[in-house]
Amino acid sequence: MSNALERLHDLEPSTEEFRAAVHAGLAQPQKSLPCKFFYDAEGSRLFEQICELPEYYPTRTELALLEAHAGEIARLIGPRARLVEFGSGAGIKIRLLLQALDRPAAYVPVDISREHLLAAAVDLARDFPTLRIAPICADYTQPFALPASAGVHPETTVGFFPGSTIGNFTAPEARGFLARARRLLGPGSAMVVGVDLRKDRNILVPAYDDAAGVTAAFNLNLLVRINRELDGDFALDQFTHEARWNDTLGRIEMHLVSRRDQEVRIGAERFRFREGETIHTENSYKYTLDQFRAMATDAGYRPEAVWTDPKGLFSVHMLRAD
Repeated sequence: MSNALERLHDLEPSTEEFRAAVHAGLAQPQKSLPCKFFYDAEGSRLFEQICELPEYYPTRTELALLEAHAGEIARLIGPRARLVEFGSGAGIKIRLLLQALDRPAAYVPVDISREHLLAAAVDLARDFPTLRIAPICADYTQPFALPASAGVHPETTVGFFPGSTIGNFTAPEARGFLARARRLLGPGSAMVVGVDLRKDRNILVPAYDDAAGVTAAFNLNLLVRINRELDGDFALDQFTHEARWNDTLGRIEMHLVSRRDQEVRIGAERFRFREGETIHTENSYKYTLDQFRAMATDAGYRPEAVWTDPKGLFSVHMLRAD
């Protein structure tokens, strides 16, 4: 292991936080579960598979944009930058930026899945042996502090939020996240954000309901995790995955649909489901370029540049903190 790989800063949500979120979500008239809890080790593995599916255009489209424009992004960022990646995952996209940047000072990957985070950090340290890497296991939707790395004096700090994950937030939540990121990263910082664009539902729905059933397994794995970690008794074959396009709100919704009237136990609590009742597990909002720029401006950023693919499927935005 490289000496440049620092000890993990572990702020992983506790089992009790998970339990409280599950109980609160299932007690609502429209049952829901926070999508951030998708990402245990198995959920992270399944999401990597989703990213390789033919129906799932966001990953390959964003990768192509980063490959084509990494040099331009690096020039806008400048030398000796510290990169903070929110939801770092497998660390594939950050490599394109790191290779293009002029003497990057440090990399701070932030992810909720500890096992996945550590494996990706070790791999990156092997390929970038002189880069200071300071992994943080945390829920990045909650406040946290950046670690002080000995000997690291960055000229700028840049947030990296790829993969259209900004779309998992409602518009007020997205503005709040961007505003918190601006405060965390500091004056003069920048953000590079991947944003999925509005398009025909015949492209959108299959991206979240693939023919191979990988997204269905990803969605159902949340129930597997509840059974394992919270002493639940969900019968997986009594719930089905469903992806819906909500045109009014401009979002894809993922649901788990109860196949019959049933009762589920989680620890000492019991929750009733009617046949056809759903658990709303994820939103993925789609934006126009102007919609996202306006949101970023409201959050205190100045839109500096944007890159899109020829088909207008996806966008990568460069924002500067005012």
